Amino acid sequence: MPNPPKKNSWLKQQPMMRKVEYALMPALLGAIYFFGWRSLAMVLWVAAVGIATEYVMSKKRGDTVSEAVLVTALLLGLSLPPTIPFWQAGVGMFVAILFGKEVFGGFPRNVFNPAIVGRGFLYVCFPIDMTSKFTAVWNGLPGGFAHWGARLQFDGLDAVSAATPMWSRRDFGFETSIWDLITGNIGELFTGTDGVTRALTAGSVGEVSAILVLIGGAYLLWTKTAQWRLTVSTLVGAILSTVIFRLLPGGDGVPPVLWTLCSGAMLYAAFFMVTDPISGPKNKNSQWVYGLFIGTMIVFLRWKAVFAGAVAFAILLGNTLAPTLDMFFKARLKKQKAKETAAKQGAEA
Repeated sequence: MPNPPKKNSWLKQQPMMRKVEYALMPALLGAIYFFGWRSLAMVLWVAAVGIATEYVMSKKRGDTVSEAVLVTALLLGLSLPPTIPFWQAGVGMFVAILFGKEVFGGFPRNVFNPAIVGRGFLYVCFPIDMTSKFTAVWNGLPGGFAHWGARLQFDGLDAVSAATPMWSRRDFGFETSIWDLITGNIGELFTGTDGVTRALTAGSVGEVSAILVLIGGAYLLWTKTAQWRLTVSTLVGAILSTVIFRLLPGGDGVPPVLWTLCSGAMLYAAFFMVTDPISGPKNKNSQWVYGLFIGTMIVFLRWKAVFAGAVAFAILLGNTLAPTLDMFFKARLKKQKAKETAAKQGAEA
Protein backbone atom coordinates (compact mmCIF):
# COMPACT_ATOMS: atom_id res chain seq x y z
CA MET A 1 0.00 0.00 0.00
CA PRO A 2 1.34 3.50 -0.87
CA ASN A 3 2.19 5.85 1.95
CA PRO A 4 -0.62 8.29 2.81
CA PRO A 5 -0.26 11.78 1.36
CA LYS A 6 1.36 14.42 3.55
CA LYS A 7 -0.26 17.85 3.50
CA ASN A 8 1.13 21.32 3.92
CA SER A 9 -0.42 24.71 3.18
CA TRP A 10 -0.94 24.20 -0.55
CA LEU A 11 0.71 20.97 -1.73
CA LYS A 12 -0.36 17.41 -0.99
CA GLN A 13 2.95 15.55 -0.88
CA GLN A 14 2.86 12.05 -2.36
CA PRO A 15 6.00 9.90 -1.94
CA MET A 16 4.90 7.49 -4.68
CA MET A 17 4.52 10.32 -7.19
CA ARG A 18 7.93 11.64 -6.22
CA LYS A 19 9.46 8.31 -7.21
CA VAL A 20 7.91 8.72 -10.66
CA GLU A 21 9.48 12.18 -10.83
CA TYR A 22 12.88 10.68 -9.98
CA ALA A 23 12.39 8.01 -12.64
CA LEU A 24 11.75 10.69 -15.28
CA MET A 25 14.99 12.55 -14.54
CA PRO A 26 17.12 10.55 -17.03
CA ALA A 27 14.64 11.37 -19.79
CA LEU A 28 14.59 15.05 -18.74
CA LEU A 29 18.38 15.29 -18.77
CA GLY A 30 18.34 13.56 -22.15
CA ALA A 31 15.81 16.10 -23.42
CA ILE A 32 18.19 18.94 -22.51
CA TYR A 33 21.18 17.17 -24.04
CA PHE A 34 19.36 16.34 -27.28
CA PHE A 35 17.32 19.53 -27.74
CA GLY A 36 18.69 22.29 -25.51
CA TRP A 37 17.51 24.14 -22.41
CA ARG A 38 14.20 25.05 -24.01
CA SER A 39 13.03 21.52 -23.15
CA LEU A 40 13.51 22.18 -19.44
CA ALA A 41 11.81 25.56 -19.77
CA MET A 42 8.84 23.85 -21.44
CA VAL A 43 8.48 21.34 -18.59
CA LEU A 44 8.67 24.13 -16.01
CA TRP A 45 6.11 26.15 -17.96
CA VAL A 46 3.54 23.35 -18.18
CA ALA A 47 4.15 22.61 -14.49
CA ALA A 48 3.33 26.23 -13.63
CA VAL A 49 0.16 26.11 -15.74
CA GLY A 50 -0.86 22.81 -14.18
CA ILE A 51 -0.27 23.97 -10.62
CA ALA A 52 -2.22 27.17 -11.20
CA THR A 53 -5.14 25.31 -12.78
CA GLU A 54 -5.32 22.69 -10.05
CA TYR A 55 -4.87 25.28 -7.29
CA VAL A 56 -7.91 27.26 -8.44
CA MET A 57 -10.07 24.16 -8.85
CA SER A 58 -8.97 22.39 -5.67
CA LYS A 59 -9.43 25.54 -3.60
CA LYS A 60 -13.08 25.69 -4.64
CA ARG A 61 -13.70 22.26 -3.14
CA GLY A 62 -11.54 22.87 -0.06
CA ASP A 63 -8.69 20.63 -1.17
CA THR A 64 -4.99 21.14 -1.94
CA VAL A 65 -2.85 20.67 -5.03
CA SER A 66 -1.62 17.08 -5.42
CA GLU A 67 2.01 16.36 -6.19
CA ALA A 68 0.68 14.24 -9.05
CA VAL A 69 0.38 17.47 -11.05
CA LEU A 70 4.19 17.54 -11.29
CA VAL A 71 4.18 14.02 -12.71
CA THR A 72 1.59 15.10 -15.28
CA ALA A 73 3.76 18.09 -16.19
CA LEU A 74 6.81 15.88 -16.71
CA LEU A 75 4.90 13.25 -18.68
CA LEU A 76 3.25 15.82 -20.94
CA GLY A 77 6.24 18.12 -21.31
CA LEU A 78 8.56 15.26 -22.25
CA SER A 79 6.05 13.93 -24.80
CA LEU A 80 5.99 17.15 -26.85
CA PRO A 81 8.03 18.11 -29.93
CA PRO A 82 11.05 20.34 -29.24
CA THR A 83 9.68 23.27 -31.24
CA ILE A 84 6.07 23.36 -30.06
CA PRO A 85 5.00 26.93 -29.12
CA PHE A 86 4.82 27.60 -25.40
CA TRP A 87 1.22 28.75 -25.64
CA GLN A 88 0.12 25.46 -27.20
CA ALA A 89 1.90 23.45 -24.51
CA GLY A 90 0.22 25.61 -21.88
CA VAL A 91 -3.21 25.01 -23.40
CA GLY A 92 -2.50 21.28 -23.49
CA MET A 93 -1.60 21.27 -19.79
CA PHE A 94 -4.67 23.33 -18.90
CA VAL A 95 -6.88 20.80 -20.70
CA ALA A 96 -4.99 17.89 -19.12
CA ILE A 97 -5.65 19.11 -15.57
CA LEU A 98 -9.11 20.61 -16.02
CA PHE A 99 -10.72 18.00 -18.26
CA GLY A 100 -8.45 15.06 -17.50
CA LYS A 101 -8.68 15.30 -13.71
CA GLU A 102 -10.58 18.17 -12.11
CA VAL A 103 -13.94 17.57 -13.82
CA PHE A 104 -13.95 14.15 -12.14
CA GLY A 105 -13.34 15.68 -8.69
CA GLY A 106 -9.54 15.81 -8.74
CA PHE A 107 -6.97 13.25 -7.67
CA PRO A 108 -7.56 10.27 -7.41
CA ARG A 109 -10.97 10.22 -9.14
CA ASN A 110 -9.90 10.75 -12.74
CA VAL A 111 -10.87 8.09 -15.26
CA PHE A 112 -8.29 9.08 -17.89
CA ASN A 113 -4.57 9.69 -17.63
CA PRO A 114 -4.40 13.53 -17.57
CA ALA A 115 -1.13 13.74 -19.51
CA ILE A 116 -2.61 11.60 -22.27
CA VAL A 117 -5.75 13.76 -22.35
CA GLY A 118 -3.56 16.82 -22.90
CA ARG A 119 -1.41 15.15 -25.52
CA GLY A 120 -4.42 13.77 -27.39
CA PHE A 121 -6.05 17.22 -27.37
CA LEU A 122 -2.92 18.79 -28.86
CA TYR A 123 -2.71 16.09 -31.54
CA VAL A 124 -6.27 16.77 -32.67
CA CYS A 125 -6.21 20.58 -32.42
CA PHE A 126 -2.64 21.31 -33.58
CA PRO A 127 -1.70 18.37 -35.82
CA ILE A 128 0.97 20.22 -37.81
CA ASP A 129 2.93 21.37 -34.77
CA MET A 130 2.52 17.96 -33.11
CA THR A 131 3.52 15.80 -36.08
CA SER A 132 5.79 17.77 -38.41
CA LYS A 133 7.88 20.07 -36.21
CA PHE A 134 10.49 17.63 -34.96
CA THR A 135 14.22 18.25 -35.35
CA ALA A 136 17.49 16.35 -35.42
CA VAL A 137 19.27 16.05 -32.07
CA TRP A 138 22.37 17.87 -30.89
CA ASN A 139 25.17 15.37 -30.41
CA GLY A 140 28.71 15.20 -29.13
CA LEU A 141 29.76 17.18 -26.06
CA PRO A 142 28.33 19.34 -24.63
CA GLY A 143 25.37 18.70 -26.95
CA GLY A 144 22.23 20.64 -26.17
CA PHE A 145 23.68 21.82 -22.86
CA ALA A 146 25.41 24.53 -24.92
CA HIS A 147 22.23 25.58 -26.72
CA TRP A 148 18.90 27.14 -25.83
CA GLY A 149 16.78 25.45 -28.47
CA ALA A 150 16.68 22.56 -30.90
CA ARG A 151 18.92 22.00 -33.92
CA LEU A 152 17.07 23.84 -36.68
CA GLN A 153 19.67 23.41 -39.44
CA PHE A 154 21.30 20.16 -40.46
CA ASP A 155 24.07 20.03 -43.09
CA GLY A 156 22.52 22.97 -44.90
CA LEU A 157 18.97 21.61 -44.81
CA ASP A 158 16.06 22.77 -42.72
CA ALA A 159 15.89 20.20 -39.93
CA VAL A 160 12.29 21.06 -39.08
CA SER A 161 9.34 19.41 -40.83
CA ALA A 162 11.49 16.50 -41.95
CA ALA A 163 10.74 12.91 -40.96
CA THR A 164 10.97 11.06 -37.64
CA PRO A 165 12.04 7.38 -37.63
CA MET A 166 8.43 6.12 -37.71
CA TRP A 167 7.34 8.49 -40.47
CA SER A 168 10.51 7.93 -42.51
CA ARG A 169 10.03 4.15 -42.41
CA ARG A 170 6.31 4.16 -43.11
CA ASP A 171 6.20 6.86 -45.76
CA PHE A 172 9.70 6.97 -47.29
CA GLY A 173 11.12 3.48 -46.83
CA PHE A 174 14.09 4.48 -44.66
CA GLU A 175 14.72 2.46 -41.49
CA THR A 176 16.71 4.01 -38.65
CA SER A 177 19.25 1.68 -37.06
CA ILE A 178 18.36 0.02 -33.75
CA TRP A 179 21.50 1.41 -32.15
CA ASP A 180 20.49 4.97 -32.97
CA LEU A 181 17.02 4.36 -31.51
CA ILE A 182 18.57 3.00 -28.33
CA THR A 183 21.10 5.81 -27.85
CA GLY A 184 18.97 8.63 -29.26
CA ASN A 185 21.62 9.71 -31.77
CA ILE A 186 19.03 10.52 -34.44
CA GLY A 187 19.99 12.97 -37.12
CA GLU A 188 21.30 12.20 -40.60
CA LEU A 189 20.41 12.79 -44.21
CA PHE A 190 18.53 10.07 -46.06
CA THR A 191 17.03 9.66 -49.49
CA GLY A 192 13.55 8.16 -49.49
CA THR A 193 11.85 5.96 -52.03
CA ASP A 194 10.54 9.12 -53.68
CA GLY A 195 14.11 10.26 -54.42
CA VAL A 196 13.97 13.27 -52.09
CA THR A 197 16.74 13.86 -49.56
CA ARG A 198 15.49 14.72 -46.09
CA ALA A 199 16.85 15.19 -42.60
CA LEU A 200 16.03 12.36 -40.22
CA THR A 201 14.57 13.95 -37.11
CA ALA A 202 14.00 12.63 -33.62
CA GLY A 203 10.63 12.41 -31.89
CA SER A 204 9.33 14.02 -28.72
CA VAL A 205 11.98 15.41 -26.38
CA GLY A 206 11.78 12.73 -23.69
CA GLU A 207 11.19 9.69 -25.88
CA VAL A 208 14.27 9.83 -28.10
CA SER A 209 16.63 7.48 -26.26
CA ALA A 210 15.34 4.01 -25.39
CA ILE A 211 18.13 3.44 -22.88
CA LEU A 212 17.23 6.54 -20.83
CA VAL A 213 13.59 5.48 -20.69
CA LEU A 214 14.63 1.96 -19.67
CA ILE A 215 16.79 3.31 -16.83
CA GLY A 216 13.86 5.26 -15.42
CA GLY A 217 11.47 2.38 -16.01
CA ALA A 218 13.77 -0.07 -14.25
CA TYR A 219 13.80 2.23 -11.22
CA LEU A 220 9.99 2.26 -11.16
CA LEU A 221 9.80 -1.52 -11.24
CA TRP A 222 12.64 -1.99 -8.74
CA THR A 223 10.97 0.32 -6.22
CA LYS A 224 7.58 -1.29 -6.97
CA THR A 225 6.21 2.14 -7.85
CA ALA A 226 4.79 0.86 -11.14
CA GLN A 227 2.73 -2.31 -11.53
CA TRP A 228 4.94 -4.70 -13.47
CA ARG A 229 1.98 -6.57 -14.99
CA LEU A 230 0.91 -3.44 -16.85
CA THR A 231 4.37 -2.89 -18.34
CA VAL A 232 4.95 -6.53 -19.25
CA SER A 233 1.49 -7.03 -20.76
CA THR A 234 1.84 -3.90 -22.88
CA LEU A 235 5.18 -5.04 -24.28
CA VAL A 236 3.89 -8.59 -24.80
CA GLY A 237 0.86 -7.22 -26.62
CA ALA A 238 3.12 -5.16 -28.88
CA ILE A 239 5.41 -8.12 -29.57
CA LEU A 240 2.62 -10.60 -30.34
CA SER A 241 0.67 -8.19 -32.51
CA THR A 242 3.80 -7.24 -34.42
CA VAL A 243 4.56 -10.89 -35.20
CA ILE A 244 0.94 -11.59 -36.22
CA PHE A 245 0.42 -8.43 -38.29
CA ARG A 246 3.66 -9.00 -40.21
CA LEU A 247 2.21 -12.33 -41.42
CA LEU A 248 -0.91 -10.65 -42.85
CA PRO A 249 -1.24 -9.15 -46.36
CA GLY A 250 0.42 -5.74 -46.32
CA GLY A 251 2.14 -6.63 -43.07
CA ASP A 252 5.53 -5.54 -44.36
CA GLY A 253 4.43 -2.06 -43.29
CA VAL A 254 4.75 -3.20 -39.67
CA PRO A 255 8.35 -2.82 -38.38
CA PRO A 256 10.27 -5.75 -36.85
CA VAL A 257 9.75 -6.45 -33.16
CA LEU A 258 12.89 -4.81 -31.76
CA TRP A 259 12.39 -1.73 -33.91
CA THR A 260 8.77 -1.48 -32.76
CA LEU A 261 9.79 -1.61 -29.11
CA CYS A 262 12.60 0.94 -29.35
CA SER A 263 10.97 3.50 -31.64
CA GLY A 264 8.63 6.33 -30.76
CA ALA A 265 6.87 6.33 -27.42
CA MET A 266 6.41 2.58 -26.97
CA LEU A 267 8.75 2.14 -23.99
CA TYR A 268 7.79 5.54 -22.57
CA ALA A 269 4.15 4.46 -22.65
CA ALA A 270 4.77 0.98 -21.25
CA PHE A 271 6.70 2.22 -18.21
CA PHE A 272 5.19 5.63 -17.48
CA MET A 273 1.78 6.03 -19.12
CA VAL A 274 0.07 2.65 -19.00
CA THR A 275 1.17 2.15 -15.39
CA ASP A 276 -0.81 5.14 -14.08
CA PRO A 277 -2.40 3.62 -10.93
CA ILE A 278 -5.51 5.81 -11.08
CA SER A 279 -6.69 5.42 -14.69
CA GLY A 280 -5.57 1.80 -15.02
CA PRO A 281 -7.48 -1.29 -13.83
CA LYS A 282 -7.01 -2.70 -10.33
CA ASN A 283 -7.80 -6.39 -10.87
CA LYS A 284 -4.80 -8.56 -11.79
CA ASN A 285 -6.57 -10.26 -14.70
CA SER A 286 -7.85 -6.89 -15.90
CA GLN A 287 -4.32 -5.54 -15.91
CA TRP A 288 -3.14 -8.29 -18.24
CA VAL A 289 -6.00 -7.72 -20.70
CA TYR A 290 -5.60 -3.95 -20.44
CA GLY A 291 -1.90 -3.99 -21.26
CA LEU A 292 -2.28 -6.52 -24.07
CA PHE A 293 -5.03 -4.36 -25.58
CA ILE A 294 -2.98 -1.15 -25.46
CA GLY A 295 0.17 -2.78 -26.83
CA THR A 296 -1.82 -4.27 -29.71
CA MET A 297 -3.60 -1.00 -30.46
CA ILE A 298 -0.34 0.95 -30.56
CA VAL A 299 1.06 -1.39 -33.21
CA PHE A 300 -2.20 -1.47 -35.18
CA LEU A 301 -2.70 2.30 -35.18
CA ARG A 302 0.92 2.90 -36.15
CA TRP A 303 0.30 0.60 -39.10
CA LYS A 304 -3.11 1.77 -40.28
CA ALA A 305 -3.93 5.16 -38.73
CA VAL A 306 -3.20 8.59 -40.19
CA PHE A 307 -0.90 9.49 -37.27
CA ALA A 308 2.14 7.23 -37.01
CA GLY A 309 2.42 8.13 -33.33
CA ALA A 310 -0.58 6.28 -31.93
CA VAL A 311 0.28 5.95 -28.24
CA ALA A 312 -2.06 8.63 -26.91
CA PHE A 313 -5.13 7.28 -28.68
CA ALA A 314 -4.35 3.67 -27.75
CA ILE A 315 -4.05 4.57 -24.06
CA LEU A 316 -7.23 6.66 -24.09
CA LEU A 317 -9.06 3.64 -25.51
CA GLY A 318 -7.52 1.52 -22.77
CA ASN A 319 -8.57 4.02 -20.08
CA THR A 320 -12.13 3.78 -21.39
CA LEU A 321 -12.02 -0.01 -21.21
CA ALA A 322 -10.43 -0.29 -17.73
CA PRO A 323 -13.58 0.11 -15.54
CA THR A 324 -15.47 -2.44 -17.64
CA LEU A 325 -12.63 -4.95 -17.29
CA ASP A 326 -12.62 -4.56 -13.51
CA MET A 327 -16.40 -4.98 -13.33
CA PHE A 328 -16.29 -8.04 -15.59
CA PHE A 329 -13.65 -9.89 -13.58
CA LYS A 330 -15.24 -8.83 -10.29
CA ALA A 331 -18.60 -10.24 -11.41
CA ARG A 332 -16.88 -13.38 -12.69
CA LEU A 333 -15.13 -13.92 -9.36
CA LYS A 334 -18.37 -13.35 -7.47
CA LYS A 335 -20.13 -15.89 -9.65
CA GLN A 336 -17.37 -18.45 -9.14
CA LYS A 337 -17.51 -17.99 -5.36
CA ALA A 338 -21.30 -18.41 -5.44
CA LYS A 339 -20.92 -21.69 -7.33
CA GLU A 340 -18.28 -22.92 -4.91
CA THR A 341 -20.46 -22.02 -1.94
CA ALA A 342 -23.46 -23.77 -3.47
CA ALA A 343 -21.38 -26.86 -4.26
CA LYS A 344 -20.02 -26.93 -0.70
CA GLN A 345 -23.47 -26.60 0.80
CA GLY A 346 -24.74 -29.38 -1.49
CA ALA A 347 -21.92 -31.67 -0.43
CA GLU A 348 -22.60 -31.01 3.26
CA ALA A 349 -26.30 -31.71 2.76
